[in-house]
Amino acid sequence: MSEEPEVLVRVENGVGRLTLNRPKALHALTTNMCRLMIEALVAWRDDPAVTLVLIDHSGERGFCAGGDIRMLAESGAGDGIAAREFFHTEYRLNHLLFGYPKPTVAVMDGITMGGGVGLSRPCRFRIATERTTFAMPETGIGLFPDVGGGWYLPRMPDNIGLWLALTGARIKAADCELVGVATDYIESRDVERFKAGVVADPAAMETLLTELEAEPGRPPLAAHQDEIRRVFGLGSVEAVVAALQASDTDWAREQLKVLATKSPQTMKVAFRQLRLGREAADFAEHMALEYRIGARVVQRHDFIEGVRAVIVDKDNAPRWDPPTLEGVTEAMLDEIFAPLPSDQEWTPLP
Repeated sequence: MSEEPEVLVRVENGVGRLTLNRPKALHALTTNMCRLMIEALVAWRDDPAVTLVLIDHSGERGFCAGGDIRMLAESGAGDGIAAREFFHTEYRLNHLLFGYPKPTVAVMDGITMGGGVGLSRPCRFRIATERTTFAMPETGIGLFPDVGGGWYLPRMPDNIGLWLALTGARIKAADCELVGVATDYIESRDVERFKAGVVADPAAMETLLTELEAEPGRPPLAAHQDEIRRVFGLGSVEAVVAALQASDTDWAREQLKVLATKSPQTMKVAFRQLRLGREAADFAEHMALEYRIGARVVQRHDFIEGVRAVIVDKDNAPRWDPPTLEGVTEAMLDEIFAPLPSDQEWTPLP
C-alpha cells in the first residue's frame, strides 16, 4: 500500500491546489515537499487552465510548523549536505512564490511558523483565522528567521519585525493583520465554505472574502507599539537589552526574561540580517544572503545544541557558545555572512 503524498497536488476548476499533507509533523516541510510544490507552480505558471493557486493543509492541527528541524540538525552535525540542499530548494520555492504571476492564496488556519511563513507570506492573499498563531521562533534553537524573514520583518511597522525576530514571540490574528502577515480574517468554521466557493468560482474569490470577512478584535500589540518602536529601533542587540533594563515596566521585564533564553549568536545574526534585508533592493539577492547564513549556521554549535535542548532531549537548557552577547564578535558575524565560493552560492530557479 503506497503512503499518502506529502503534498496533495491537483487542479480543480481552474484552481491549482497545494495541500500540505504531513499532519502528524504539523506539515513541517521536507526537501521533497518543496520540490513537489516547485514542480506544480512551474507547470501552472504559463498554463491558461490555471487562474489561481490555493495553498492549505490537511487535518486540523495547523498550517505549517516550519522545516524538518531534526533532519537539519542531523545533517549539520555531519557534512551538512542534506541541510544545504533543503535550504537551496526551499528558498527557490520562496522566491518562485514571491514573483508568481497569478493570484496566490494561503489559508493560515492554525500554526504558521518558520517555513510556513516562507510559504504564506509571499502570497497575495493571506487568510488568518482565530486559530492562527504566527511566529519566527528560530533564535530559541540557534537558527535565524530565514525563508525571507530578513526581507519581510524589517518592513513591518514600528520595529515590530525585529522584536518578533529576537524574541520569537507568537502573535494571533489581529496582530497578524496589524503587521501585514495576514491580509484577511475569517472564522475557522467558514474555511471549508471559502475553499469550496473559490473552487466553484475562482473569479469571485475576493467577493467571497468580503462576504466572509470577520472581526479579529483589537490587536494586543497596539498597547506596546510605542515601546517596541523606541527600544527595538536602537543600534545593537546590546543597546536593546540595556534599554529594556532601563525600562521600569512589566512588559520590558518579560522581554528580558525571554531574550535571556535565546542564542546570543543568533540574536546578533538576526539583527544584522534584518538591517541588511531592509536595505536590500532585490528579493533574490536577499535570499542568496540568507542561504550563506543558513549554510554556515546549520553546522555551528548553537544550532545543534539548540535542537538537542528544545526538540531532542527537551530539557530546554541549551548551553550557548558564546554564552553572552559580548562574546559574539563582529569577526564571527563576518564569517557567517561572507560570500560562499561561486559554485556554492544560492541561485533562483533558471
